[in-house]
Amino acid sequence: MNDLTVREATRADLPAVLALVAADAIREVAEDVGRDGEPAPGYVAAYEEITADPNALLLVGVLDGEVVATCQVNFLRHLMYHGGLVGQVESVRTAAELRGRGIGTALMEWVLAECRRRGAVRLQLTSNAARADAHRFYERLGFVASHVGMKRYLGVDA
Repeated sequence: MNDLTVREATRADLPAVLALVAADAIREVAEDVGRDGEPAPGYVAAYEEITADPNALLLVGVLDGEVVATCQVNFLRHLMYHGGLVGQVESVRTAAELRGRGIGTALMEWVLAECRRRGAVRLQLTSNAARADAHRFYERLGFVASHVGMKRYLGVDA
């Protein structure tokens, strides 16, 4: 997807990012992202914290001036791999009507390149067990389902 521009999200992108996340959420609790084009306060605070962190990236994929994809990447230092840096990518979303056009691949290739640029030894992600299409997508990109992920929710809104 040569026409896709990947960049860090701005505050103005937040409503579009939240719309992508909410449109494709698989959760016990629906995302209440805000009203009238304004994000709910918790999301604004989260955006500010994420974008202030040098070890975090909130990315958007822009096509023809419109945000059509997003993901968040966090860089974690581990006491494995000789103290290696690990990239953790989450909340990967592409607009449903544009899937299959290489947008997600272009976004993930950008993430992989940034991980390499920072010297990361691994890029990892979790994906809901119900997302069979997403699993095939990640496998095509070379990801391996090598671990079993577990979560414990700490509250209804967690």
